[in-house]
Amino acid sequence: MSLDATFYAFVGLILFFIVVAYFKVPGILLRSLDSRADEIRGELAEAKRLREEAQHVLADYQRKRREAEEEAKDIVAAAEREAKAIKEEARRKTEEYVERRTAFSEQKIRQAEQEAVAAVRGAAVDVAIDAARIVLEKKATPAVRSKLFSQSVDAVKSRLN
Repeated sequence: MSLDATFYAFVGLILFFIVVAYFKVPGILLRSLDSRADEIRGELAEAKRLREEAQHVLADYQRKRREAEEEAKDIVAAAEREAKAIKEEARRKTEEYVERRTAFSEQKIRQAEQEAVAAVRGAAVDVAIDAARIVLEKKATPAVRSKLFSQSVDAVKSRLN
């Protein structure tokens, strides 16, 4: 039997396996792999927990967003109702103001008409008195004047009593 290189390689391989078994390398490798598997399981569980938490947070934000959108719609609707009410109130107040101003203007016009009629009547009375005075001065004699004066004084006395 000749001892060649393959024999020595085979003996080296057997010795390698004996040394590996003696130092319990497979157990160490298995424990290392098991601990790595446990770490991976823990990380997966943490990732699953974080994912579920993220889904809950997302659902909560979506619910809050819907609530905010509905609240915004309610605010817009309330603002539209308020604007409509303000517009209607402004229209009503404008109409009342126009009616008051129209009534005031009509009253001033009636008053101006009455003052104009009174002024025309006063002027007509003044003209009539002046005309009567002129006519009486030209046609009335002193005896007629004295008689008219006496009658006027008697009329004033009777009215004062």
